[in-house]
Amino acid sequence: MNDKIRIQDDLYRHVNGEWLETAVIPDDRPTTGGFSELDQGVEKLLMADFAQFAKGEKKTDVPAMDDAIRLYRKALDQKRRDEDGIKPLLPLLEKIRSLKSVADFNALAPELLLEGAQMPFGCFVTEDMADATKHCAVIMGPSTILPDTSLYAEGNPSGPQMLQLYSMMAKAILGFTPLSEEEQAKVLQDTLAFDALIAKKVKSQLEWADYAKNHNPTPVEEVAKSMAPFDVKGFLNAFFKENAPEILVVYDPKAIKEFNGYFSEETFPLFVSWCYLNTLLSQSKYLSLAMASTSGMFRRALMGVAKEPELEKQAYQTASNFYDQAVGVYYGREYFGEEAKKDVVSLVHKIIDTYKIRVKKNAFLNEKTKEKAILKLSTIVVKMGYPDAVAQRCLKMKLTEEESYFESAQRIMGILFNENVSKLNKPVDRSEWAMPGHMVNACYNPSANDITFPAAILQKPFYSIHQSIEENLGGIGAVIGHEISHAFDNNGAQFDEKGNLNNWWTPEDYAAFQELTEKMVEQWDGLEIDAGKVNGRLVVSENIADNGGVAVTLEIMHTLDHPDFQKYFINWAKVWCQKAKEEYKKLLLVRDVHSPAELRANIPPRNFPEWYEAFGVTASDKMYIPEEKRITIW
Repeated sequence: MNDKIRIQDDLYRHVNGEWLETAVIPDDRPTTGGFSELDQGVEKLLMADFAQFAKGEKKTDVPAMDDAIRLYRKALDQKRRDEDGIKPLLPLLEKIRSLKSVADFNALAPELLLEGAQMPFGCFVTEDMADATKHCAVIMGPSTILPDTSLYAEGNPSGPQMLQLYSMMAKAILGFTPLSEEEQAKVLQDTLAFDALIAKKVKSQLEWADYAKNHNPTPVEEVAKSMAPFDVKGFLNAFFKENAPEILVVYDPKAIKEFNGYFSEETFPLFVSWCYLNTLLSQSKYLSLAMASTSGMFRRALMGVAKEPELEKQAYQTASNFYDQAVGVYYGREYFGEEAKKDVVSLVHKIIDTYKIRVKKNAFLNEKTKEKAILKLSTIVVKMGYPDAVAQRCLKMKLTEEESYFESAQRIMGILFNENVSKLNKPVDRSEWAMPGHMVNACYNPSANDITFPAAILQKPFYSIHQSIEENLGGIGAVIGHEISHAFDNNGAQFDEKGNLNNWWTPEDYAAFQELTEKMVEQWDGLEIDAGKVNGRLVVSENIADNGGVAVTLEIMHTLDHPDFQKYFINWAKVWCQKAKEEYKKLLLVRDVHSPAELRANIPPRNFPEWYEAFGVTASDKMYIPEEKRITIW
């Protein structure tokens, strides 16, 4: 605690102030504290295990972990990686350079994709929003160099500065290629020009935040006309064969309808350079250590990270990312207690039951809408800790000892793509987990109407059997309530209890909900931290969820004997404790749908009378909001 700062003026800094003054952010990370500190602890624990596995000092019977360790050892083989240098990638780079026309690209696009070349579009299979029991094929535009399209706006000084950083990295990585200096300069120049064209067509982060607007089912014939001269049908047939879809779900319609705005015969030379450089950057992490380090320069600069992780950490991160479900099952079996699991599952059901009570008492819903909301709550599936079995995709990612690190990574990515494509005509497997057990996070999936709480988040300050019930409610309880509330945020509210995009509201109730959503936007819009101002519309879904998480857990607090509301709010503030690099905070303000940690700690409590009663907060205190401006939705 920092007693120099009154809790009535700044809950976040009163609780975390002393720590904030002394905490040191690791050189290879953009943040520390809260989620990040727990993640560091899990990473350190598993890195030690991986080192033992690699030396044969420890064994596990968790399926696919042997391949994860095999990949880990390959990543650690600095001698072979440095000896190979760029050579493993040269055949693909030369193939890209040899493209002279769109017809050439059409003929090789499927092959290029499987070999790791960057495409001028994204294509994958996922759950169909209209029928969550089925899969659909999705197509979307490419990514921009800068984190958001708003940074390309004339007069925004951050954009040109970031592009300078990118250009420095690009020049350095191109220096590893056999291209002449003149050719390297042309590749960079063309790439920046192609990227500028893309930025005029693709969605901004604010647009992506409106999730339901991704659902734009379009006949393949129509998509093919928009994307000509690229051969969409030929591309789909190459992967889906006789099962090629007749409908594509277009995630960003403008990018596809105006595909010619960046991909055409006229712009094709620019695309070739863009493809060459972006493929080089994306694949360099699997080549020599010098190339891997160089390819991460721009990302590190955007986050304010001083240096890349040590080789052992890089190797662990790559292996645990590719084999995430296997590592998550291992972590869960090795380190997660069944006693904790039962306790938290019980708390989840308590929160769901309390949520139903709050819905019944809700003032802006009529009975018909309340019944639908309660049905949705009753059918939420809870995934706690880690799955019973390793995901099938991990089991298919078999590696040989002879393969290089680069070859293994390419093979895994090919397997993952083909595995994804194969799902198109298969029913959705609701048993799949959205997050692995060793991830310090939690989520709600609107298409499955399920909530996932990986084992790794169930630690202090979020949760402990040895913490008071008030502390657990202010920690993991509020997080559980947050995830449940995503079922009823501005995105989740558009999906029914089966996970289908379906309007289950009466028009009057939905209008009232939208009015409250706008009030939430207004409450947050323009709030300022040292790195800049919050875009209230970008972060509204997460703020609705935070508000709901606090509301439902405070309701439970009132059922306790002699509840200590001070303990509740203090642990709520501890959960959001974070120290971050200035660059990273600026980056998050542009692209993250979550509000800054300090505001997440300080704003939601002000909407509830329990906050004012717990600490005697009055109108003269900074942590005060007039009653007429306080918002409670759920």
